[in-house]
Amino acid sequence: MDHDPSRRRVLHCMGMGAGTLFALSGGVPTGFDLAESAEPGAAAKIGAPLFVQISDSHIGFDKQANPDVAGTLEQSVALVNGLSRQPALVLHTGDITHLSKPAEFDLAAQLMGGLRTSELHTVPGEHDVADGVGAEYFARFGRASANRGHYSFDHAGVHFVALNNVMQFKPNGLASLGHDQLAWLAGDLSGRPASQPLVLFAHMPMWSIYEPWGWGSGDAQQIMDQVRRFGSVTVLNGHIHQVVQKVEGHVTFHTARSTAYPQPAPGVGPGPGPLIAPPGQLARMLGVTSISRAPLHAALRVDDLPLA
Repeated sequence: MDHDPSRRRVLHCMGMGAGTLFALSGGVPTGFDLAESAEPGAAAKIGAPLFVQISDSHIGFDKQANPDVAGTLEQSVALVNGLSRQPALVLHTGDITHLSKPAEFDLAAQLMGGLRTSELHTVPGEHDVADGVGAEYFARFGRASANRGHYSFDHAGVHFVALNNVMQFKPNGLASLGHDQLAWLAGDLSGRPASQPLVLFAHMPMWSIYEPWGWGSGDAQQIMDQVRRFGSVTVLNGHIHQVVQKVEGHVTFHTARSTAYPQPAPGVGPGPGPLIAPPGQLARMLGVTSISRAPLHAALRVDDLPLA
């Protein structure tokens, strides 16, 4: 990548890997990449209802890895708005901002306000609560959760659970819901039929990807114990800025790309952080994520298709 890339080039390289579109297929959430879902006739192929996952916008970041993160988020919004059938929901899985500054939240809210979908649901990332209490985040996005960061809602027969696993975050530390939130989750799921599909979403991975970098959850087993009885569970996270997926029984774990910049593969290099692509390689590293439809209760198939 050039040291002084133009806005157009940055958007060309990064925009098409900016989100994942989900649909219900036989009552189970399944996925498609945004590029596929924007094609003519895609609505009939995919069906409805739909939701889009966006993650790690990092508004306020302006380093070489991507000097125009606002433009990238703007391109992501345009992709969503260009779908032939508008999604019912958009989920943002955290790190909306880079430094939790009021101006960053204002710009992010302005850009995401351009979404045509009627519902935007968010969870905080550790960058959104850099002040330790998340004052700016909760002032803008706290109503649904009564300023706790965790809440649930139902849509089209699916139970969605937003979880907050960043308030106890320490650099390179594991994610944690904490005792009170685990107790709340148990009560929220109690009495729900095992046949009801679940979608859990939080910022940090709720399974162990690479513990030395803090890419995992210290209470993953307790979460699994609560959701194992359900026939279809989809767990969505961000934080690591790349697609990684695991299937355990009926539980599919999926981490999303960032709309801001890539990070290194788990354990590659000295540690996590913004990854500067070699000249001409950014498109290969960010690319397009294709998530194919799957049979009832089967794992989703993820294909990483480079742009170059």
